[in-house]
Amino acid sequence: MKPKYNYLINREISWLDFNARVMQEASDPNTPLIERLKFLGIFSNNRDEFFRVRVATLTRMTKFEKEKSAGENNPRRTLTEISKIVLEQERKFTQIYREIVEELKKYRIYIINESQLDTNQGLYVKKYFHENVRVHQFPLILDNARDLSSLKDKSIYLAVHLLKSTRKDSESFALIKVPTSSVPRFVLLPKENEEQYIILLDDVIRYCLEDIFGIFGYDTFNAYTIKFTRDAEMDIDNDVSKSFLEIMAESIKQRKKGVPVRFVYDENIPQHLLKKLTKKLKITDDDNLRSGGRYHNFKDFMSFPSSVGPPELTYTRLKPIRHPLVLPKFSILDAIASNDIMLHFPYHSFKYIIDLLREASIDPKVRSIKMTFYRAARDSNVMNALINAARNGKYVTVFLELQARFDEEANIMWAERLQEEGVRVIHSIPGLKVHCKLICIRRKENNENVYYANVSTGNFNESTATVYSDDSLLTANQKIAREVNDVFHLFEMKYSVPTFRHLVVSPFQTRKFFTQLIQKEISNALKGKEAWIQLKLNSLVDDQLVKKLYQASQAGVKIDIIARGICVLIPGVEGLSENINAISIVDRFLEHSRIYIFCNEGDPKYFISSADWMQRNLDHRIEVTCPIWDKKIQAELKNILEIQLADNTKARIISKDQPNQYQVTGEVQPRRAQFDTYDYFKQFEITDPEEIY
Repeated sequence: MKPKYNYLINREISWLDFNARVMQEASDPNTPLIERLKFLGIFSNNRDEFFRVRVATLTRMTKFEKEKSAGENNPRRTLTEISKIVLEQERKFTQIYREIVEELKKYRIYIINESQLDTNQGLYVKKYFHENVRVHQFPLILDNARDLSSLKDKSIYLAVHLLKSTRKDSESFALIKVPTSSVPRFVLLPKENEEQYIILLDDVIRYCLEDIFGIFGYDTFNAYTIKFTRDAEMDIDNDVSKSFLEIMAESIKQRKKGVPVRFVYDENIPQHLLKKLTKKLKITDDDNLRSGGRYHNFKDFMSFPSSVGPPELTYTRLKPIRHPLVLPKFSILDAIASNDIMLHFPYHSFKYIIDLLREASIDPKVRSIKMTFYRAARDSNVMNALINAARNGKYVTVFLELQARFDEEANIMWAERLQEEGVRVIHSIPGLKVHCKLICIRRKENNENVYYANVSTGNFNESTATVYSDDSLLTANQKIAREVNDVFHLFEMKYSVPTFRHLVVSPFQTRKFFTQLIQKEISNALKGKEAWIQLKLNSLVDDQLVKKLYQASQAGVKIDIIARGICVLIPGVEGLSENINAISIVDRFLEHSRIYIFCNEGDPKYFISSADWMQRNLDHRIEVTCPIWDKKIQAELKNILEIQLADNTKARIISKDQPNQYQVTGEVQPRRAQFDTYDYFKQFEITDPEEIY
């Protein structure tokens, strides 16, 4: 076989292809107009994290690489390719934004700047500034500032050029943070004749610069937006005298002063001001310096006000579907004891999980509740339910992963809060992150311990559960539930690995397990038997499993892959992967579930998992893959995948040379997987509590 890089898409380029799919949603005229703006915000936020993590890592690698590094894995070559793609994406991004702004005008919605304000609007902006913004303004005079390392990335600043018209030698420069963490980025001005005007917070500050600097005699002001992105990788201190909580808190502080890996600025900024800034920030020509337009931090457009304009400018709310087996005023624990139940978010409500915890917290037969958290909501009712359980005398144990990237601070806050309330908090396993999503409830029934478990593909986070599509199994099958309890023993014992006969747990079994399942399909195909695999996941990166899938394709195994994000596998290559079909779906909801189905000689094996097929998930994290035995739930999972594979509206074909071409299925009728999935579950909804489907 030729060198492997000829048969793999570079993972960074594949990720950029994924983010391009997000931008396609922003450019799609069938996407509601305000939702298009929000997709631009998602694209921008994704790109920032890409630079903070992946570009930062590649930049580090260039300092240690050998000059003759081969192929597409050469970090310098990859960085060069990234720069080209990002530049082209920036051009498209700007074009799309301008088109959206023009389209908004048709609905009498106008995004204006400080120079376009009329007299009444100007008075309103001045009043708004003094009542809401002024208190957050703490300018830095550049000539006096000794250290700018405390400036925050993920924020924008105005670099202000100050002059006094009466003195030619009065030039000065200042920096002002645009306080979007405290004040909304978008300010709605009073309506005029049913016309809605919106001004960005940046321009509110520009309009009021005289109110800040006028007392010093300055009367001429020009402000230019700058933004920089820091290396977000954390160096973890190994000082054994410190608690892991202390180590993580200190590491987060270090991240805030990480090396800048990207610096963007208004292209109209004077060169001498730019040089002064880059010198103060210690940014060299080797860093990602890039000029841009007047506005940055488009991630704030994720919070663009939805209240403006008619309803058709936003998505119509999809009412969560009532699960037919979880009925109002009936015990959820009793329902789980009778049947395995699969919740499919956001089609079903996440409130079922909160209700389960609430019931367990007051049920006199429940003795203990154990739960894992990777990313918790800031105002989490799930956490509040656990606190209430502890107050009710239940033994509550929480594994809270403090190394969940960009959620470390929120998790530290919750760790401290839970400990104060008497919850046992576990927050480290040496060398491993805990990424599985588990709940285990122990109940005393007839003097025996009976376990109820929840195994989920997504975080126990009520905020993301409304926009992330995930699958969540509720079961009282003791073969599964007791092994979920064993996973918690692994956390508690740390060095003692239980024997798992039903659950598949990383880093101990997962790689070998899936390799064997693929090999079985290969063997069956070579014997002329039916052989196929269906995979739905976020990322397919692990080159060992990719090679195994190529081997399966060559043996005649039919493989369907639905990969939302990174996919380094190249489908459809003659003699290598012609039996592999791979698509990605980007739509209203973020596809987040992992579903794996293997033909198994006509008796398919079904699994849901917290693990993508990436080296980190297989080898460096605690992940759980759970078999699905219930025939009705198997049918649900199979139907979900078949619906997605039939999508001819939002499915893109994964390809190395022509990525993101929309899939055409040959059907005249439009098929849109997320809406079809909603309709699929809707047919099972019942209103009569006596009915069971």
